[in-house]
Amino acid sequence: MIKKILVSQPKPTSEKSPYYDIAERFGVELVFRPFIKVEGLSAREFRTQKVNILDYTAIVFTSRHAIDHFFTLAKELRANIPEEMKYFCVTEQIALYIQKYVQYRKRKVFFGTTGRVDDLLPSMVKHKTEKYLVPLSDVHNDSLTQLLDSKKLQHKECVMYRTVSNNFTEEEIANFDYDMLVFFSPSGIESLTKNFPGFQQDKIAIATFGPATAKAAQDAGLRLDLEAPTEKYPSMTGALQHYLLMQEED
Repeated sequence: MIKKILVSQPKPTSEKSPYYDIAERFGVELVFRPFIKVEGLSAREFRTQKVNILDYTAIVFTSRHAIDHFFTLAKELRANIPEEMKYFCVTEQIALYIQKYVQYRKRKVFFGTTGRVDDLLPSMVKHKTEKYLVPLSDVHNDSLTQLLDSKKLQHKECVMYRTVSNNFTEEEIANFDYDMLVFFSPSGIESLTKNFPGFQQDKIAIATFGPATAKAAQDAGLRLDLEAPTEKYPSMTGALQHYLLMQEED
């Protein structure tokens, strides 16, 4: 019987999160504890990529982390971002987050609706003369590069932040008594094996989101009890709710 679930993400900021509905409906305790954390590159590390931020006229942001680390690095490098710089963001929420650092001007900020760069392409193509800089994590593939190449856009991808293991304390390790663990990235699986080198799954259920995370779990020798997304359950919360419902009926 599942009574205590560790979700490897930060605690939801909204009280309307579906996770709270799940906790109430099924009487389970949800603990939000990220297995990974994001840290920025130092100015010295960034310089090794030989990228000059001010050579670019537009920035593509895929996450809030990218915004935070871009402006932090720009300050460390003493690169004064010009007012005419354009910003292309994968969602409106990410676009609005820019206000934390610069005055928000709609004519300088563009955003998509799906959270995917594909959705931004029409806007980017309309501004084909721009030189695009794309801040990324150290964990990424070449799909974005290939996408921008296909539209013959001038662009450069650069690493501005990295994902590292968010180490558990001795107390956390001693009190690790969960019935289910929920993972959202291969890095989370790596952190589990690093923090708990002799981890024995036994009856602990493992849930993963995304094919890469599922593969990382299987490669680590873990048994997968729940995989999301599926056509019927595109979100982890939807898949988790269905899983717990099935558990109740067994």
